[in-house]
Amino acid sequence: MPALVLLGAQWGDEGKGKATDLLGGSVDYVVRYQGGNNAGHTVVVGDQKYALHLLPSGILSPGCTPVIGNGVVVDPSVLLSELSGLNERGVDTSKLLLSGNAHIITPYNVTVDKVTERFLGKRKIGTTGRGIGPTYADKINRVGIRVQDLYDESILTQKVEAALDVKNQILTKLYNRRAIAVDQVVEELLGYADKLAPYVADTVLVLNQALEEDKVVLFEGGQGTLLDIDHGTYPFVTSSNPTAGGACTGAGVGPTKISRVIGILKAYTTRVGAGPFPTELFDEDGEALRRIGGERGVTTGRDRRCGWFDAVIARYATRVNGLTDFFLTKLDVLTGWEQIPVCVAYEIDGKRVEELPYSQTDFHHAKPVYEMLPGWSEDISKAKSFADLPKNAQSYVKALEEMSGAPISAIGVGPGRDETIEINSFL
Repeated sequence: MPALVLLGAQWGDEGKGKATDLLGGSVDYVVRYQGGNNAGHTVVVGDQKYALHLLPSGILSPGCTPVIGNGVVVDPSVLLSELSGLNERGVDTSKLLLSGNAHIITPYNVTVDKVTERFLGKRKIGTTGRGIGPTYADKINRVGIRVQDLYDESILTQKVEAALDVKNQILTKLYNRRAIAVDQVVEELLGYADKLAPYVADTVLVLNQALEEDKVVLFEGGQGTLLDIDHGTYPFVTSSNPTAGGACTGAGVGPTKISRVIGILKAYTTRVGAGPFPTELFDEDGEALRRIGGERGVTTGRDRRCGWFDAVIARYATRVNGLTDFFLTKLDVLTGWEQIPVCVAYEIDGKRVEELPYSQTDFHHAKPVYEMLPGWSEDISKAKSFADLPKNAQSYVKALEEMSGAPISAIGVGPGRDETIEINSFL
């Protein structure tokens, strides 16, 4: 039975929650392997809409065990609030597993994130201000707080003291902010220990044993390929690895265990926050995509920047992730355009470039080269098979598939769980 990675192939917000939820009833475990509550997944089940931030989308599928892996950074208050909200709506959350090696977002991480972004002014990156980056920085600097530390007050106190020795100097002398008391932070973090205890586990052992028993494990990335700290549009990226390799380090599973890598691809392109975006639209078409597609960030509440489909980015995502399949979402949003532009290459300094430039400077100067594809006006939301789509919609999907370098195995024609055309099974 397969281990699958499911990830965003653009700048995030591609519809990963819908895709994960679609597979959730057929898999035994769904694992978040990176990011924190800076990610946002929207899942629509019947007439119910669920906005998930830290929890894997599989938590909405009975019989599926949701797992928060060691590569995730966890804000305990957000996690407990999210669990409480789902419980109030009748969702069973008791099967959740939380890695004891996952790092904790502390109150001082959030403070540092917010004051640093304000200090940058016009140079700001566009973070969510939720402490994600500073927590990953603490992890790399080996002064981070892990979930398991909540169960040893002595170790927890020592680690908080070590972290605040430096951070209080920065807060008081550079940012003119008040110092943060060690005892106050320790007391707050210890207050989460008993509430989180039922979920804490050695998730690396659990997942590897599950795979040895031929269980199906789905690894779910947050954000998207172009926000990867190593392979994205640096520095306008997240602080972790949403690409496929991140699933191995963020969950403790070897690469030989993974059988398929599925990229989620929106039928157009969006991004939230600052950074280059070659196909971004500033006209009526961009506003129409935003309005029809409901393009507002699940986590940030910010309007998403919208643009036409970028095949250069799709090809890049195929390459760096080793994608075996695409799940194309929001095809229905494009209904009504007489012609639909698709970016097939860039023009940089008068030269045509068909692959993503490695140079930040070149990418900032990239201008899209468009190919016009015929649109359609028919309602496609009730389509159950590829043959049900209008001919022009079929041609659009086939063109994107050819340009992107991997087969499109499923198509989203609406927000609902059942509004999906499955062309090839992922399992």
